[in-house]
Amino acid sequence: MAHIVVLGAGLGGVIMAFEAREHLGSGHQITVINKGDKFHFVPSNPWVAVGWRDREQIEVDLHQALKRVGATLRPEGAARLHPEENRVELTTGESVSYDYLVIATGPDLAFDEIPGFGPEGYTQSVCHVDHAIRAKAAFDKLLKNPGPVVVGAVQGASCFGPAYEFIFILDTALRRAKIRDKVPMTFVTSEPYIGHLGLDGVGDTKGLLESEMREHHIKWITNARVTSVEDGTLHVEEVGQNSDVVATHDLPFAYTMMLPAFRGVPAVKDIEGLTNPRGFILIDKHQRNTKYPNVFAIGVGVAIPPTGPTPVPVGVPKTGFMIESMVTATAMNIASLVAGQEPKEVASWNAVCLADFGDSGVAFVAQPQIPPRNVNWSSSGRWVHLAKIGFEKYFIRKVKRGTSEPFYESLALKALGIDKLKATQSG
Repeated sequence: MAHIVVLGAGLGGVIMAFEAREHLGSGHQITVINKGDKFHFVPSNPWVAVGWRDREQIEVDLHQALKRVGATLRPEGAARLHPEENRVELTTGESVSYDYLVIATGPDLAFDEIPGFGPEGYTQSVCHVDHAIRAKAAFDKLLKNPGPVVVGAVQGASCFGPAYEFIFILDTALRRAKIRDKVPMTFVTSEPYIGHLGLDGVGDTKGLLESEMREHHIKWITNARVTSVEDGTLHVEEVGQNSDVVATHDLPFAYTMMLPAFRGVPAVKDIEGLTNPRGFILIDKHQRNTKYPNVFAIGVGVAIPPTGPTPVPVGVPKTGFMIESMVTATAMNIASLVAGQEPKEVASWNAVCLADFGDSGVAFVAQPQIPPRNVNWSSSGRWVHLAKIGFEKYFIRKVKRGTSEPFYESLALKALGIDKLKATQSG
């Protein structure tokens, strides 16, 4: 009997446990190590931050969800991975040994890299439900005392979609409150152009998002490097193509939400051969670490090089469907190893994203996520907002039921020509 340990129970980790059970069968042990016993649907955090959702609506009890597939939850959280000894040290000092490990921790949020930055400083965040709840309290203050709003993503960030979502969601919420005319809005991003998204654009995301910003009276600053934050002021350097500072901006704000750069979590950082200098897990095409071949990684914690040089550092996002493709490949490759065979499955890394704007939105499909692509498509409309609501309800139900991929999801993806795995040739 093999023991598979999944480190982390977010979007990737919880589905990893479901698919591991599906592909390995009932004769093997699955343990999920997570900080806490709740799953939260992170894509709904922007809605929580303006009061359109509360915590309970996007929360699932992990004990019950994992019990459905015969997996065990260890909610103490990991203190340190010891890959030479095939064990994970928990925060209690106990250890969990494994035959195969899947690292699905998500990122460590690097708020400390900029003075005054983050929820413990002067900016809000929607990266975690706890942050979103604090952001809601700050939003309530904005409603009572309107003033300038600054939203965006700092240097080194790799998750730009939620920043675009949030500034348009704020715009919608402020219009509904009939105070949008009292709130000047500025989007500040490390991207070289609006709609870059860490992907060098997808379809006409540049044109679509610039048009939406003009229509909603939102100004923007690109190639932006945030140097520090004070109470009520965001200090920004605007960088030219040669990385020289071409302008400085001291942006006043009554409310600001800026996404941070990511790095590897402390439990896995600085393990030679496992991580890069930023703490992200090094993997081969089978999601497998080359130094520790019984260690796999999926999700935001995976090391992916940027799409190309930019004046300000910009990371590559790992979208939800891309993560699910990593999950499927990993589950099947571990099943092959358990059966005494070599892994052969390769995740497609296709990107499917729905960016909600509160009453409309932008959707894009990139196949694969990293250029050059076979499919490079984007579109906008109210249908995106409705699709995002539908996907939220569907995914949370999927987690509650302990289902990795219901039949109708597989059928819909096939109809769209979107695959989780790359076609591989044996022999």
